[in-house]
Amino acid sequence: MKTKKVVVGALAAMLSLSVCSLAPVVAAGETVQISVSKVNAEAGKQFSVDVSLADIPTSGIQALDFAVSYDSKVLTIDSVEAGDLINKGADSADLSASLSPLFESSINSKEGYVSLIWSTATDDASYWLKGNGVYCTIKGTVASTAASGTVSDLKIVPINRETYSGSGSANGEIGCGYESNGKPVKVATKVSNGSVTVGKEPTSLKVTLRGDANCDSTVDMADIVLIMQSLANPDKYGLTGTEKSHLTEQGSANADVDDSIAGVTAGDALKIQMWLLKSISEL
Repeated sequence: MKTKKVVVGALAAMLSLSVCSLAPVVAAGETVQISVSKVNAEAGKQFSVDVSLADIPTSGIQALDFAVSYDSKVLTIDSVEAGDLINKGADSADLSASLSPLFESSINSKEGYVSLIWSTATDDASYWLKGNGVYCTIKGTVASTAASGTVSDLKIVPINRETYSGSGSANGEIGCGYESNGKPVKVATKVSNGSVTVGKEPTSLKVTLRGDANCDSTVDMADIVLIMQSLANPDKYGLTGTEKSHLTEQGSANADVDDSIAGVTAGDALKIQMWLLKSISEL
């Protein structure tokens, strides 16, 4: 992907407000939460973190533009995969998809950031980003020389590009919004940064029941919901969340059933779902 992608029509005006001849409308009381999960991984081993969205307005998001920075001396980013939140059917509804994919990512290993863009020119809001969930999953490898205990931050930052092609001005904002009645509507964002901590996941807590994320002594759909809520909206449902039903340290230990990836991820929710559907015999 080229990080200086120009999104067609009104989307370019929305993501690069300096190009728009109309004053952009700011969506009152709407703030999209963007978060990156926190995981542990040993030196030389692979890791996986989810980038999640929450509190998307009911109108949906027509375009989103940001990057995740990282320390390239500690981490190598190997791949980026679109998450379940992205409506794959939008490709068929948007004629511009034949020219450029609606979801694009670019890994800049030299400067240490991953650029992420999703946008669609279709005005059919049913294809826009809606609900809460995983926007994408970033996978990588920890340097074999990384010291145990090192914390490598994964920070959500404005994408490294011009405000629009040829402007000569550096972008300084996360682009998030949609078009309404011919005008760009900008939606505010709030970020929760993630990290990769070098070393094994703390084992101070003994697992009481594998899959029992909410610690109610039963493994069911409620555990899957809590895992996804903790990833999509950590401020409310993460380990230090404000909601009474947030994920606890014990719940986190119970929820980590996907042994291929350290820490609580969407893979844990998927494995619990497979177990509930009897696709697998044990967690």
